[in-house]
Amino acid sequence: MNLSLEIIFYIAVAIAAHVLVYIFVTKKKQKSIFGRHVVVTGGSKGIGLYIAVECAMKGANITLIARDEKMLKGAVVLLEVLRQSPEQKFNYKTLDISQSYEKIAECLADIEKEFGHIYMLVNCAGMAICGVFEEVSVEDSRKLMEINYFGTYNCTRYVLPKMKAAGEGIIVITASQAALFGIYGYGAYTASKYALRGMAETIAMESRHLGVSVTLALPADTNTPGFENEEKTKPKETKLISGSGGLAQPDDVAKRIVNDALKGSFISIMGFESWLVTLLCGGMLPWGGFFQNILHALVLGPLRIVGCFLQWHFGRIIRNCAKEKTD
Repeated sequence: MNLSLEIIFYIAVAIAAHVLVYIFVTKKKQKSIFGRHVVVTGGSKGIGLYIAVECAMKGANITLIARDEKMLKGAVVLLEVLRQSPEQKFNYKTLDISQSYEKIAECLADIEKEFGHIYMLVNCAGMAICGVFEEVSVEDSRKLMEINYFGTYNCTRYVLPKMKAAGEGIIVITASQAALFGIYGYGAYTASKYALRGMAETIAMESRHLGVSVTLALPADTNTPGFENEEKTKPKETKLISGSGGLAQPDDVAKRIVNDALKGSFISIMGFESWLVTLLCGGMLPWGGFFQNILHALVLGPLRIVGCFLQWHFGRIIRNCAKEKTD
């Protein structure tokens, strides 16, 4: 009887500890961006547009950057509808962020002259081209790196020293769950997203003590125009592996990214599967505080078995698809 009561007591304590950790993490106070200048690359559609919507509803002044001027104009009209105060400013700049650093710096300098210091930079522009590694052209592989990595690098490279000097600022780097482990058919794309993960971790380490916070967004498959285009070149194996987690909605993903960034969280993910993969593949990521890391340490051992099963499952999908091709 006493033993049963002791077991019940320990279970109750464990549950209470988990609840307290959850409350502590989710209730962390957010920074205010009311009246602050937010720049969103890739802000004319998809996750970037919905991030701009979230920021507009929080009273921020917003500059959208993308290549399609027609879509940018439409996005600004939408932001005007969501205006929270007469003083709010909404603007756009047409720019290909894969251009040289000098052109990016010139554009961002012009933006600052018009709207003031950039307090928050959201790097959301990107693209995906799928295919077995040797079948993706060298030109497309280079294009992915120039847009996904160097586009983010160029914009971040410009604002970072200014944020450090000001002693404040927020940088969001939008990568992908593909930044955590290599996936069949995502070779060149995964490489560009791994590069973003490494850049985000480095910048966070270099800038945290100077008042600049970095958030690495790791969204899974999301229902955006980019995803629709990605599906056109995605091998069957890739669809079966990446599609198991379902399809997130861009407004939900955007809301999570903005909330995590304003809380100063380094990692931004949504859903159990993303949590599982991120925990398994990101052992050294600066994820959460002391109590959350203790919780992770307790569950990582058993989850390693889950990781082995997932790798076996992915391998089985690939073998079955290969068999279908030879039959």
